[in-house]
Amino acid sequence: MTGVVTKKSSWLLMACLCLAAGSQAAYESDTPIEFELQRLHGEKTRLSEFRQKWVVINYWATWCAPCRKEIPDLSELYDAREDIVVLGLAFEDTDIESFDEFLEEFDVSYPLLLVDVYAPPEPFGAPRVLPTTIIINPEGYPAKTFLGPVTRESIESFIDSQ
Repeated sequence: MTGVVTKKSSWLLMACLCLAAGSQAAYESDTPIEFELQRLHGEKTRLSEFRQKWVVINYWATWCAPCRKEIPDLSELYDAREDIVVLGLAFEDTDIESFDEFLEEFDVSYPLLLVDVYAPPEPFGAPRVLPTTIIINPEGYPAKTFLGPVTRESIESFIDSQ
């Protein structure tokens, strides 16, 4: 029994350390980030369409409780700030009907983009944790990464300090 508790404690400690270590790191790139993804019930969207604005890329999934908790804050942020675009990157292998059922309960005001979990957009690739939020500056470069839940206040605080 002690071995099980020790293994669980060790795993939990490592997970917390990874989250703490990665919460300040940003993905790095020598060129502006570019990718194209299909919108839920829409056409394809290119990240470069949003140059000159801050872009909040939020990897999420319908089954992820912290992701669900972020939705109201991210929707408020998207609705309130003309200088900020929020893009929800749905990171799960499911059908459109499942997303539609989810959206009956959750009022998402920002665009949702569908990610192929087997070929996620570069340079980000698959997120290490869900949710993961990456802030892209108006020139198209990654500026900050939040691993785990994020609030509107923390996003605005970072952007407004730049």
